[in-house]
Amino acid sequence: MSHKTLDHITVSDIESQDIPSEIAVKIHQKLTQIIHDYGSSSPQTWQKITEQILNPQLPFSFHQMMYYGCYKNYGSDPPAWLPTMEGARLTNIGQLLERRGKEFVGPTYEDPLSSFSDFQEFSVSNPEVYWKCILEEMGVSFTRPPNCILYENSSYPGGQWLPGCSLNTAEICLSLNAKRHLDSIAVLWRDEGEDNMPVKKMTLQELRREVWSVAHALEALGFPRGSAIAIDMPMNVDSVIIYLAIVLTGNVVVSIADSFAPSEIATRLRIANAKAIFTQDVIVRGGKSIPLYRRVVDAQSPMAIVIPTRESHLTIDLRSGDIFWNNFRGDVKKAEEYKAVHQPVESFTNILFSSGTTGKPKAIPWTHATPIKAAADAWCHMDIRKGDVVAWPTNLGWMMGPWLVYACLINNASIALYNGSPLSSGFSKFVQDANVTMLGVVPSIVRAWKSTNCTAGYDWSCIRCFGSTGEASSVDEYLWLMGRASYKPVIEICGGTEIGGGFITGSLLQPQVLAAFSTPAMGCSLFLLDNNGTPIPQNVPGIGELALGPLMFGASHTLLNGDHYKVYFEGMPTWKGKVLRRHGDVFERTSTGYYRAHGRADDTMNLGGIKVSSVEIERICNRVDNSILETAAVGVPPLGGGPEQLVIAVVFKDASESISDLNQLKMSFNSALQKQLNPLFRVSQVVSFPSLPRTATNKVMRRVLRQQFTQPAGASKL
Repeated sequence: MSHKTLDHITVSDIESQDIPSEIAVKIHQKLTQIIHDYGSSSPQTWQKITEQILNPQLPFSFHQMMYYGCYKNYGSDPPAWLPTMEGARLTNIGQLLERRGKEFVGPTYEDPLSSFSDFQEFSVSNPEVYWKCILEEMGVSFTRPPNCILYENSSYPGGQWLPGCSLNTAEICLSLNAKRHLDSIAVLWRDEGEDNMPVKKMTLQELRREVWSVAHALEALGFPRGSAIAIDMPMNVDSVIIYLAIVLTGNVVVSIADSFAPSEIATRLRIANAKAIFTQDVIVRGGKSIPLYRRVVDAQSPMAIVIPTRESHLTIDLRSGDIFWNNFRGDVKKAEEYKAVHQPVESFTNILFSSGTTGKPKAIPWTHATPIKAAADAWCHMDIRKGDVVAWPTNLGWMMGPWLVYACLINNASIALYNGSPLSSGFSKFVQDANVTMLGVVPSIVRAWKSTNCTAGYDWSCIRCFGSTGEASSVDEYLWLMGRASYKPVIEICGGTEIGGGFITGSLLQPQVLAAFSTPAMGCSLFLLDNNGTPIPQNVPGIGELALGPLMFGASHTLLNGDHYKVYFEGMPTWKGKVLRRHGDVFERTSTGYYRAHGRADDTMNLGGIKVSSVEIERICNRVDNSILETAAVGVPPLGGGPEQLVIAVVFKDASESISDLNQLKMSFNSALQKQLNPLFRVSQVVSFPSLPRTATNKVMRRVLRQQFTQPAGASKL
């Protein structure tokens, strides 16, 4: 759609957006004054429009008219949000720089806004000073202090962080400090169906007692210290308590998403050698009960501790050896403090899973350093601090679940949990009623909100920033999202389970551009590789496969079921004597210094915020119909931007006998994938091919298919 520049918009144009005449006249008067003061095409013009004209009640088409009208002749990377000096000085980093800016940046330090990029570079070049400072700022304490911050060892390309120290990160989450007291609110929540009831709250004192109680009960089970104990539950107050208790006792959480099919649950339990699993009888979503304990039983799990969610008169029969939650807790030392088990920093706290290109999930252990990385990202880039209420629809099976726990509790903020569908108006009301200050999203959730308008009528004015991760976002959807909260910024993050946080993100000290990243994460350096695998000079525009500087605090250094060096370092180029770390996404650095993601360089795709390998999908699709010879699963970015769509290329055994109704085959693929892999996955289109493109060594070239589908001509087929 073509938009007029702001200085050519008339009252009639505004009225055409279903805005009453008297309101249109007032809007035009304000717009005329803003143009007079700031011009018709500047970031300051847009900022004043968001402050003085736009609100959630006005039609989104009018928001688009203002945004695209303002930036019609602006050029690339128009900012959707601008920081102010006053606001920047109030951020965590702003306050730190105001105190110690000359020490970090040098005598040229002037203010947080102009010095942010210099500080980010300082965090990379001076890791000892930077991380010592951040650990102090977040109040991280050690039972035994580290010998140093970073020890560079040729056997560890990523370095050894905090060697010699001991601590327990769950204990840090529960400890008192100058910013947190026993009556501080640690968790807020509401259950679906109780949307008109008051928000439930748990103080830090109550959370400590609950965690201690579960910790004592866990110890009573008699498992050896360091045992792997799984959680397959929704992200609710009980699962948070269980998570912290497992880490507090020196054991290891095995993270399993509550959407997984039994076969996927079984695979993860087997890889981690789990001794027990916490689960619920059912999950209640949209008034429907989804069996969860039954999946765990079908996965032939070890002993299950089951939390009933049904009415008391609806009971379930447990397997021999399984126990109900109340029986597990019993009467053991409910109020007595549990003394945390202090461990070396390299001890495992959590085993999470990320799909690779082999069809097997990679088992990635988090150590006690990884939660600190998660909390530091939140402190630096999300500006999470005392008084914040953070909601992020997620699950402990994905890294953002543990990230949320540590990001909030280590930084003295409150976790806000809605035990129900985030796509409902009930969730929108919870954001309002809980006074959420930071709301995390993935783009598919935003798209659903926008299409159903389920946020209408709810006051999100307490939000001071959004966070977004998991998928590629689109400009219009995030323009709409910002408009729900008076144009608060969206901080985009891209990272990984093996990193424990982000490597590229945004900042409240920089202008933010829609669907783009403004900075490498603190402590991280980025490299774009050209077609020869050579790093493009840093700070030069270009596009290529992303590689990371190897020295990243909290990043993985081992895999339970793979060769870590081979996966992340083998065959990678060096930079200043250090081998770079493989990531695998294709990124672009624009002429104005922003970054944009262009999807996976390998055969792993991202569906709804979940990384999954083509092999996993193809293994299931190949068995759907006897007429199928082979399939290729490809993640295709839409031409207009946004999350990848799953396209299945199919080759039939006999072209003359191939299935003519590809739409019916698509339905069959969807049914099989949702039952056997993940109910959130959805095939966008099925395309028939006489044969698949292959390399000389007979490997399917999915990248060629992706390029073909992405072209306008190919896209028209989809």
